[in-house]
Amino acid sequence: MKPFMYQDALRKRRISGRSLAFLLRFQVLLLIAIIVFLSMFLPIVFPSMRDSPTTLLYSAASCSIASSIGIYILRGIRNYPGVEESFYAVPAFCVAYGILLVMLILFRIPYSRLLLTSAFAASILVSFVIHTLLRRRILLRIGVVKEGEYARLIETPGVEWRLLDTPDAPLEGLNSVSVDLWSDLSDEWERKLASLALQGIPVYHSKHLRESLTGRVEIERISENNFGTLSPLYAYMTAKHAFDWIAALVALVALLPLLIVVGIVIRLDSSGPVIFRQTRIGYRGRPFKVYKLRTMTVARHVDQSAVRDAAMTKDNDQRITGIGRFLRHSRVDELPQLINVLRGEMSWIGPRPEAEILSRWYESEIPFYHYRHIVRPGITGWAQVHQGHVADVAQVREKLNFDFYYIKNFSLWIDFIVVMRTIRTMLTGFGSR
Repeated sequence: MKPFMYQDALRKRRISGRSLAFLLRFQVLLLIAIIVFLSMFLPIVFPSMRDSPTTLLYSAASCSIASSIGIYILRGIRNYPGVEESFYAVPAFCVAYGILLVMLILFRIPYSRLLLTSAFAASILVSFVIHTLLRRRILLRIGVVKEGEYARLIETPGVEWRLLDTPDAPLEGLNSVSVDLWSDLSDEWERKLASLALQGIPVYHSKHLRESLTGRVEIERISENNFGTLSPLYAYMTAKHAFDWIAALVALVALLPLLIVVGIVIRLDSSGPVIFRQTRIGYRGRPFKVYKLRTMTVARHVDQSAVRDAAMTKDNDQRITGIGRFLRHSRVDELPQLINVLRGEMSWIGPRPEAEILSRWYESEIPFYHYRHIVRPGITGWAQVHQGHVADVAQVREKLNFDFYYIKNFSLWIDFIVVMRTIRTMLTGFGSR
């Protein structure tokens, strides 16, 4: 579908400003109702709670105010296009609930810790769900300064683009303005853009805007992160690694009965080992053995080309067993990789590790491919929830764009989004082969 045809389709179901205002009030009322419900439900589920009815009342009222503040903080981000809008849900509610906590402690107002924590989590979850439902229903109108690199930007679908030929071009109805800040702008344009920023009209760098709209970083050159370095934040990487280990240990113990049952079914379904082992390339380019539940029939290969071909999973692959198709669809076959997480070779979230033979091939064909190994590979990842499973070089180039975007924005917020989208992927089977 051509961009303008796509825009026409979206325009028919575009949400108006009045509807958005209604949805904002609806979200506030919904969260207040959830908080009131939690204040009555939690004491029933947790009889050990010793919070008095007065404390629960104060807590519910305070949480309602904090959630409302968080929603109105997010309201100012609604004009920000693309995936990055959802990045701000957690910080917005952290600010609102942080202010609430300070006020409660400062004025010594009694409060329920459990209700406060539950209301905070509910606020983030509701905000994320509503954002996901609305993101494709809102058509943004963005003005594009016809200077520098702008042609590729206006090819991006889902936005109504309006080219601005001169600084005096009309701006009525525009949500924001995009410009290539690396281009040699005239004095008139620089004055105009500065004036727009002072008027509160968002002005975005076209490269960053394209990345946010697509969730990808183009690989013509390696792109630094927002801190001006190619390296991810090692402080967050260390904290994430510790959390990964603890969560993997708990999950492996809890899921062990399920893994035993599935292992028995695999052995009954076809001959061969229960666990599939394969050498893949991981953190900092180091090879390691990845563990998965076997989902294919066992075959032997002789020449190198056959080995590489066998490492690729194709659409409607005839090697997939009966139980294997279900395991792939539900992603249950990935659970043994919790062992890799415990061994420090993988993370819960990160670029998916490729088979060694494929990784070496991709490195010879694609510039900067090995840069994806700067973070630990993951059981799930940003590329997987957007693109699914791919194998050929052209698709891997596209996948690498998503991997670079994840590395550039390496943080708690993008990991949270991956978790939420992974749940949707497991329910729908998106991208499985």
